[in-house]
Amino acid sequence: YAWDANEEYLFKAMVAFAMRRYSSKSTTQISNVLLCNVTDRVSFWFVVTDSSKNVTTVPGSEVEAAIRMNRNRINSAFLLSDKTLQFLKITSTLSPPVEPSTPVWLIVFGVVLCLVVAGIIFLVVSGIQKHKKKNKDSTERENLEEKVEVTLENGIPCEALDLKAGHINGVFAADDERFTSL
Repeated sequence: YAWDANEEYLFKAMVAFAMRRYSSKSTTQISNVLLCNVTDRVSFWFVVTDSSKNVTTVPGSEVEAAIRMNRNRINSAFLLSDKTLQFLKITSTLSPPVEPSTPVWLIVFGVVLCLVVAGIIFLVVSGIQKHKKKNKDSTERENLEEKVEVTLENGIPCEALDLKAGHINGVFAADDERFTSL
């Protein structure tokens, strides 16, 4: 950053501007801002004199308040920030906290609402699937029962055969099949 006479003039003009805005007096001129001990690292101290008395300096508290009030304009003029343009004994101005465009509570509410809706949809869909499966099983049983004919032997109804599992006749299933030849 090249610090030359033009940059000094701009700094003096910005301080004079800050003093005029703060005190609402148009008496502060660029010539009332004096820079002292300017170094190569752009380090210096300055005083502001009162133009009506030309020798008396403006109290430091007024200069600090004027710079604090117009610090944003001073930083912008030099394309710097509070971290790069430092005024000793003058605290940096804090920028207002960044507020999100959407409140946090609204985001949390939306997430919870989505989870509740997803749970309700899941329960409804699983209930419908179970109901369909139950109806399908009951219709299959009714179809099987319709296919099985009730037979009467000697006027006595016989048991319906379970077509899926089969039926074992106890008369022919004997324990002594070992003697039976094939």
